[in-house]
Amino acid sequence: MRVLVSSRLLPEGFSDLKEHFNVVFPDAAVFTKEELINLMPGFDALVPTFQFKVDKEIIDAGAGRLKIIANYGVGYNNIDVEYATKQGIVVTNTPDPVIEPTAEHAFALMLAVVRRIPECDRKLRIPGSIKWGVMENLGQTVYGKTLGIIGMGRIGQALARRALACGMSIVYFNRNPLSSEIETNYKAKWLELDELLKISDIISLNLPFTPDTFHLINRSRLQQMKPTAILINTARGQVVDEQALVEALQNRRIYAAALDVFENEPNITPALLTMDNVILSPHNGSATVEARNEMCRFVSQNIIHFFDGRKDITRVN
Repeated sequence: MRVLVSSRLLPEGFSDLKEHFNVVFPDAAVFTKEELINLMPGFDALVPTFQFKVDKEIIDAGAGRLKIIANYGVGYNNIDVEYATKQGIVVTNTPDPVIEPTAEHAFALMLAVVRRIPECDRKLRIPGSIKWGVMENLGQTVYGKTLGIIGMGRIGQALARRALACGMSIVYFNRNPLSSEIETNYKAKWLELDELLKISDIISLNLPFTPDTFHLINRSRLQQMKPTAILINTARGQVVDEQALVEALQNRRIYAAALDVFENEPNITPALLTMDNVILSPHNGSATVEARNEMCRFVSQNIIHFFDGRKDITRVN
């Protein structure tokens, strides 16, 4: 069996897979689409990262031999899952390894934006650009504030655990409320989305991107938020209407935002680059050495288990 990996990843995480299969990585950082199409007929499994689009053309190139697309990431909107399913190809993802690092990153962004840490750091490096004094550079505190989590899955719950430790109150929105046991564990209350937006001091997006969540946070919903509200997005950029967010930030309709994902990444709306009330990071919510290695191991296990005929794989189709 042969496995094609779209990007150059940490090789130690693939040690188990390489014991069972012939694993091929690109010499450069990533294969081009044309290179992948030319290679696909010779492989049984494909491992794309979230940045690599697996469309009908690539799937067709592997027709007849390709059996599994083991995505390196929890989100899989980079793959035409519907077409893969029609071709009898299994698609998997890596949900477990990203839970804690993504929640950690969301919480780090939250603390950084409320205390204006990146802004003050930038200004301190430019002589004369910042004032010193007890009434200068004032931020906010998270203690006693209400955190609204949109998408209270495992990442949302990991974020809630951190927020509770800092004395925050938790409200959340899912399509359906969680069990009373889980709500009790996090002292969390389910609210309708519009109500959550109205009462939350900080709003964190932790939900998948689907047709239903496209522009879930739009101009109308931004207008429902408090003028002191902060938006954190470590989910997917398309969940937010980025132009509407820019307008809300420019007009101080909301206080600030911290974004790890963008609507048209890697392209970023230019206005976001100029605002002091915005923190940006390059889609690296799960970017730790530990998480990347664990994601490699998780992908490897999905592939090994699949070809062993086992059912314990994180199948998404």
